[in-house]
Amino acid sequence: MPKKGSKSKKAVDDVADQQEKKLPDYLELQRTHVVCNADAPIHTQGYQYSGTFAAVGIDNSVSVEKFCKNFKIDIKRLTEDDMEFDMIGVDASIANAFRRILIAEVPTMAIEKIFMADNTSVIADEVLSHRLGLIPLDADPRLFDYISENDVPNERNTIVFKLHVSCEKGSQRITVKSGELEWLPEGSQLSMASPAQSGDKQKTFTSFSQSQKEILEKPLGVKFKDITIARLGPGQAIELEAHAVKGVGKVHAKWSPVATAWYRMLPEVVFLEQIEGDEAEELVKKCPVNVFDIEDLGNGGKRAVVAKPRACTLCRECVRGPSGGKIQLRRVRDHFIYTIESTGALPPEVLFTEAVKILEEKCERVISELS
Repeated sequence: MPKKGSKSKKAVDDVADQQEKKLPDYLELQRTHVVCNADAPIHTQGYQYSGTFAAVGIDNSVSVEKFCKNFKIDIKRLTEDDMEFDMIGVDASIANAFRRILIAEVPTMAIEKIFMADNTSVIADEVLSHRLGLIPLDADPRLFDYISENDVPNERNTIVFKLHVSCEKGSQRITVKSGELEWLPEGSQLSMASPAQSGDKQKTFTSFSQSQKEILEKPLGVKFKDITIARLGPGQAIELEAHAVKGVGKVHAKWSPVATAWYRMLPEVVFLEQIEGDEAEELVKKCPVNVFDIEDLGNGGKRAVVAKPRACTLCRECVRGPSGGKIQLRRVRDHFIYTIESTGALPPEVLFTEAVKILEEKCERVISELS
């Protein structure tokens, strides 16, 4: 009888046999790839059931060990506003979960309330307020708290901006840009009502106990200063106060931190037969994104090769026509090319990190409820 905590010789042999067994090539292709024929893709369904390949002795179950072994992130491009990376070893459901969280659940700061003191422009108050709400703010939402209906606006949950511009009579029309929004670190300057007595303190729309300059490392403002808000003619003016709060995209799109977040499966282009001569040149001309190139074989011989498979958009022009049967287009089922474009509130790499934290919190909540 084997000692406690040790594996029997039979169990070790079973594991070794399991590792040696492999699926036939045609089944492995169906399990790991989506094949794109000229008319439609095939093998689009996933194989999630653990006993799918039990008849041939293959364990298809999901485990933490397999995930840790296969999962990988490979960053291909990273700038201030966008990034592209490869997410390898995950199911489409996980990739889509990150996409949905990025769009709808990662919080940002956005203008929510407008206190209009004067607006004689041709733009209605509602339209002007909507435009202001969609301006990306250069403010880290992690430094602020959510505000509810019963909370008092303070330095921890509200950012106050002021806009006061006018066009003098007899002058040319002026364009009001987002850069003219002025941050008020001390809070609101608009009074809610006149003081009852001359010595009373003026009551405003916020209740800041200290200046936001004392609690923040850098000044707040708008991310892009050249966004057009309105155009004013002679004698027209806009005077308002804008209050920004923390929110998420599923409440309103103005709180969405990404311009877009999307993914696609890694394309593979495979030659089933060699394509040479004039047929190779015809194939190169047919592809709109220059996936193929010509290889010189010497003595005037030419052969088509796959130069940029990652650029394939799956237009399927190459699998149509006489040479179509010699090419197979595939998509790797667990390899996703992920692109995140930030609106500017947070860098794209920080947005993805925050999305991972939110998904982790959701998983912990489910485990807690089940237990």
